[in-house]
Amino acid sequence: MPDGTVATLPIAETFRSIQGEGVLVGVPSFFIRVSGCNLRCGWCDTPYASWSPEGRARSIDELAAEATASGVGHVVLTGGEPMLFDAIEPLSGQLRARGMHITIETAGTIHRGPDRLACDLMSLSPKLASSAPSADDPRDPDGRWRARHEATRHDLAPVQRLIDDYLARQLKFVVTSPADLDEIDEVLDRLTSWSPSEVLLMPEGVVAPAPGQHDWVIDACAHRGWRYCPRVHITLFGNTRGT
Repeated sequence: MPDGTVATLPIAETFRSIQGEGVLVGVPSFFIRVSGCNLRCGWCDTPYASWSPEGRARSIDELAAEATASGVGHVVLTGGEPMLFDAIEPLSGQLRARGMHITIETAGTIHRGPDRLACDLMSLSPKLASSAPSADDPRDPDGRWRARHEATRHDLAPVQRLIDDYLARQLKFVVTSPADLDEIDEVLDRLTSWSPSEVLLMPEGVVAPAPGQHDWVIDACAHRGWRYCPRVHITLFGNTRGT
């Protein structure tokens, strides 16, 4: 940073909870949710960090101190899209210096290498066709976000570079119907150096599923060697901010 410039990030919220998704599900974690995103998923469950970004700029010193004061050893940098902002690099460095385990949750559309970014688990979530805003989404009346979303998500080069650069990673796909499975196979065919155990299927939704509702997801995981990814925070707390 230039002399006298304080590094800041636009932050929608910070909170302590348990990790509700992925291979570290259940681990007490401190979440730093960056406000701002280069995609616009139609089903986005954090629109206050994407469609209508909220929050304020906060210094990385303040954020790192708050994470340390939370009393937990894991921190999750999420969004929105945390990789959008250069200040994510010095923030991750401060968190690493304080001995914290760092998960970064990203759509994988932007590459930042390990020479600049401290990360212990790179959680990649490539977006499928079902993520795009619908043609009649009132938040996108002229369709510009839909076009940008589609063009951005199809570029898998940053995803591949992140897979190559970070040995601890997971590929988390949000699924809405069995039709998504063929597209996931197509995406994985375009990527290399991943293993089936790193692939997670997470059903979309902001309410706890009914019994049997996601049997097709479990069946797909069993046949392909993938992992079923529940949203434990939804089951425990509902669709509630700060959880």
